[in-house]
Amino acid sequence: MNVLSRSRKRAHPRAPWRTALWLMALSMTFPAWADCGDCAAIVRRFVAEEGFNGVVLVGRGSHVDYSAGFGVADAATDRALTADTPFESGSISKWIAAIVVMRLVQQGQLALDEPISTYLPDYRRDNGDKLTLRNLMTHASGLPNDMDDAIKRDPATRTLSIDQAEAVRRFASGDLRFEPGTEWDYSHSNWLLVKAIVERTTGRDYASLVDGYIVRPLAMRHSGTFSGPSLAVPGMAHGYRKLTPQAEPLDKPSPNFMMLAGGFYASANDLFTLANGLFSGKVLSPESMRILMTVERPAQHYALGGRTKTLSFGGKEHPVAWEYGSNGGFRMLVWRTIDDGHTVILMNNTSFDHMKIGGLATALMEASYR
Repeated sequence: MNVLSRSRKRAHPRAPWRTALWLMALSMTFPAWADCGDCAAIVRRFVAEEGFNGVVLVGRGSHVDYSAGFGVADAATDRALTADTPFESGSISKWIAAIVVMRLVQQGQLALDEPISTYLPDYRRDNGDKLTLRNLMTHASGLPNDMDDAIKRDPATRTLSIDQAEAVRRFASGDLRFEPGTEWDYSHSNWLLVKAIVERTTGRDYASLVDGYIVRPLAMRHSGTFSGPSLAVPGMAHGYRKLTPQAEPLDKPSPNFMMLAGGFYASANDLFTLANGLFSGKVLSPESMRILMTVERPAQHYALGGRTKTLSFGGKEHPVAWEYGSNGGFRMLVWRTIDDGHTVILMNNTSFDHMKIGGLATALMEASYR
């Protein structure tokens, strides 16, 4: 769906000390489930030391052990963050796209290793006869990242209103940089082709597939797809470069033709619902899940649209579905241990250091085993 930007109130300045007290006060106003004994202390210390503005959720299986919001979704109105506040998910959108593709594979409508010329006969034949969906979805296609290059040359590319075929022609039809399957190169242009294939094969727009296969069946209440500026989504968190000493908005629109690369939004509660539904077999068959989570590019831990890593928690190694996303001021991290269902979800809207987010996730995952 196309969305239109809304007018915004100018954020009022705050002294740093006042902002710190303000964030602490807001964090105290929302209930935090605390079955994870150490989680609250870990998070509150992190918020105090690092100025984290976001949402934290820790759970096991279908049970939320700890959940809390810290700070604001909108600095101009002091609207607080909660576990139901939607955030842009950035590249987690690619994992959502991979789930949709695997549903279509499961139904026999697509095949991962079929030349994409099968689905897009009008696409340049020399590339189309070599490329497969598996190549595209594992960033092993050799297709140059013309999409990102175009945005760097002209940021207004993000506001283009063109159909998928024209987007593919402009940004996903370059000469291959290497033989498909032989190397790895993270290219958003891959996902323009995946969207074109999915929509042409099904005769449906991608947004309706996400809604029909994922959002409605799992009763996700604050999730879906967007195009253009995300602030037209009801309740959406604003993105910021920083909040102190004065809020600096940082929003990067996502055009419809890039929806698979970064056009999904969700709340922390909904992402937890998604993790439970996906790993309990409510979305994909066991064989489709095995394919979705199997690492294709070992050096990058990359599977189909996301990563699977082995990490050590609670004195034991665990396979972990590991997804990170960012766009503008948004940062999002989701970890789910595949063997026993421990989950950590972190969401931030102030351009926070992703390495520090990873450190917090590690501490919370370890705490969930105590």
